[in-house]
Amino acid sequence: MFLSEAGLANKQEWTSKGYILPQYDRAKVTAATKENPVWVHFGAGNIFRAFQAAVVQNLLNEGVLDTGLIAIEGFDYEIIEKSYRPHDNYSISVTLKADGSIDKTIIGSIVETCILDSANAAEFGRLKEIFAKDSLQMASFTITEKGYSLVNGKGELLGAVAADFENVPDKAQSYIGKVAALLYARYEAGKKPIAMVSMDNCSHNGDKLYAAVNAFATEWCKRGLVDQGFVDYVNDPAFVSFPWSMIDKITPRPDASVEAILKEDGLDLTPVITTRGSYVAPFVNSEESEYLVIEDAFPNGRPALEKGGLIFTDKETVDKVEKMKVCTCLNPLHTALAVYGCLLGYDKISAEMKDPELKKLVETIGYVEGLPVVVDPGVISPKAFIDTVVNVRIPNPFMPDTPQRIATDTSQKLAIRFGETIKAYEASEDLDTADLKLIPLVFAGWLRYLMAVDDEGNAFKPSDDPLLETVTPYVADMKLDGSVTAGSAKAALAELLANEKIFGVDLFEVGMADKVAGYFAELTAGKGAVRATLKKYVD
Repeated sequence: MFLSEAGLANKQEWTSKGYILPQYDRAKVTAATKENPVWVHFGAGNIFRAFQAAVVQNLLNEGVLDTGLIAIEGFDYEIIEKSYRPHDNYSISVTLKADGSIDKTIIGSIVETCILDSANAAEFGRLKEIFAKDSLQMASFTITEKGYSLVNGKGELLGAVAADFENVPDKAQSYIGKVAALLYARYEAGKKPIAMVSMDNCSHNGDKLYAAVNAFATEWCKRGLVDQGFVDYVNDPAFVSFPWSMIDKITPRPDASVEAILKEDGLDLTPVITTRGSYVAPFVNSEESEYLVIEDAFPNGRPALEKGGLIFTDKETVDKVEKMKVCTCLNPLHTALAVYGCLLGYDKISAEMKDPELKKLVETIGYVEGLPVVVDPGVISPKAFIDTVVNVRIPNPFMPDTPQRIATDTSQKLAIRFGETIKAYEASEDLDTADLKLIPLVFAGWLRYLMAVDDEGNAFKPSDDPLLETVTPYVADMKLDGSVTAGSAKAALAELLANEKIFGVDLFEVGMADKVAGYFAELTAGKGAVRATLKKYVD
């Protein structure tokens, strides 16, 4: 069995082994999409294939939609060349349910793939053709929060961005520079409207995309490379909108255990590690739960995606949902488990929920410290959401998610995932920041994590983080021998503890620096100190 148009010809072979096949005429959908594209998506990664592509597939099956998706990859071209196209853009979505059952669905809704390469005349020419189409309603993005940044960890303009500011749009080399160039092509084709929809897991994602695109429009205009009309176009929501959204679906790296299941079915699978380090396979594995809430701002109309379970609402409600999830009900719990999971030698998030101290840690952060400051968005219940997270989603033993994956870019996450809660306590007349016990313990745990030595004294490799080289020197000379005191930790870490960009607040100003420094000293008392400190404070 091989996943391709030809390989799927024998439908009985696939259905007999439990695979759910597309229920629409894919050739007809492909032709309609290429002629009148409606939705293009930047970032051909796992969550896109497991979530957005699956939603479109269901709506195609039901006859709600008659066009599919065009996937665009701009970071790692080999994802398209070595994973998508050899399988005729099909993929397998494996849903791992908490009860141990799985669904195996052949996803065929991605009917065209493009490479975001301005040096490739054929690929970029096709993209400009797509962006010139009247029918195009939305361009969505899952390129990670880093994808929108035009500067490095030190705040310096990235080299490719600086070069792009000086060059004509068609010569752009940076990711957002190329996106802005395509938007310029749409402007030149008749100032056609479009929604540019970030679906990345970051706060006010639409604003991040807008800021990056507008920077290019503004700089190009300053240099006479585009006219003022393009800047006006980007800044007029009647033509170009940048809606906010909140997305939530855990989609780990394709797992070997899932690969083994598919191989037992007789599937010919060839996972690829690209030269850029991406691990891609013709299948994705994900949890059953999923949420996507989007600000309903689409100047050229939009597909009826609400019929596929997506929630469209106003910006204020999206903001409330996003804060509920990112600041309280999921993301902070994940980060707490990631930091302490790495320190305690765990390699599965689900296994951590069997650890009494870690389970109590996240329950307290969520229900006790976080939930009191959550504003109910109305469209999703915060209590019900966190109940599902704690009791079903994170403990799901069939989800191969790891603390090491979630620990990636932690320096970029703490400010939102915990800092916003601290700010809410500071602003409240009824709550006292001094009552927060375990959020500062997570901060101290991250500082202990930067030492790259686990609770048994074994070295480990920290996950990628743009500030790793900046922050690790603060703990480089510290030892796990009890020599670190609360006072010495506070002095050595003072600059970090005052860093609002990392923690969201100046920990000295909110009266939390002493607590964090004290916890850190306890966490470094020797082997087993992490476990002992958790036992002491989570009870």
